[in-house]
Formats: sequence, structure tokens, C-alpha cells
Amino acid sequence: MANAQDQILTPQSSNTVVPEKVREGVDLEINGRSYRHTGDDQMPLLWYLRDVLRLTGTKYSGEHGDGGYDLVLVDGKLASAINLPLTKLAGKSVTTVEGLAAADGKLHPLQQAFVDEDAIGCGYCTPGWLMASLDLLNRHPQPSDNEIDQLPNLCRCGCQTRVRKAIKRVAKGGHA
Repeated sequence: MANAQDQILTPQSSNTVVPEKVREGVDLEINGRSYRHTGDDQMPLLWYLRDVLRLTGTKYSGEHGDGGYDLVLVDGKLASAINLPLTKLAGKSVTTVEGLAAADGKLHPLQQAFVDEDAIGCGYCTPGWLMASLDLLNRHPQPSDNEIDQLPNLCRCGCQTRVRKAIKRVAKGGHA
């Protein structure tokens, strides 16, 4: 006769665990990490970032992305996170403001320039400015004032001249 301990350790057929098959979903990379979203594939990227991943740097910019607060880079190109359903991001690489700093916490040169030039104001628009500025510097390493003025960002605190100085600071130091 088996003792009680043997009965606990002996698997029985009714207790067999069968794993579920892998769920279909949208696979994408965000800030160098792989994710699979298995929910509504029409969910805008903004809500996935903020509500699911808790990456709250990207801000709500209205339902059309006005003001540039919701800007991210998708495969290195500027995009509005509110206007991108996850289904359009399958296999893509997304960079948010949280992905700019190095793993050791060292700020990206553009982030440091924003700090140095006090180009932050209240901070709500700063993530969008950083992403749009990085995109601009990647396309035009020595941007003109006019090119900077064409960025889609709004700042209600009046930091535009300091943002311009921060962008120019990075441009003088080389590639962002």
C-alpha cells in the first residue's frame, strides 16, 4: 500500500496539463524588445504603449495626432501613434522616447541638449519634440531654422526657441 506522500507525487491522467497553442497576434519590436499583441489588432499604438506596456512618455494628441505629442519612430521614420493600428505594425520596429536613453541610463545626446538648453517647459510636449527632432536630424544632420520650424510640434509653454537651440547644439556635435 502506498503512503500519502507517494500518492501526491504520482501524476494521474486526470491532472495532465495540456498547454494552449500559441495565440495568433501582432508581433512587433518596441525599444529593442519583442512583443506579441493578441488583443484587438485595430487598437492604436498609443493605447498599447500607454495602457498595456505602461510606456507613458508618448502623449495623447487628440484623435488625429494634432500637436505632435504622440510621435514615435517606426522603422526609423516619424509616425503618429494614435493613427497607427497595431495590425499595420506587424514586424515593425518602434522607438518611443523611453527607448532613446542608453541601457545604463545615459541620456541620448538630444535629450541631454534639451536639458542643457532648458527646452522642457511643462514637459507634456517634450517626448514628441524629441522624436520629431531626432527624425529631422537623421534626415538633415545640419537643419536650417526653416526646417526646424516645419516640425509638427506645438508647445504652449513657449519653448520653441530653446528647442531650436537644442537641435542646433546636437547638429554642431555631429549625428544624433
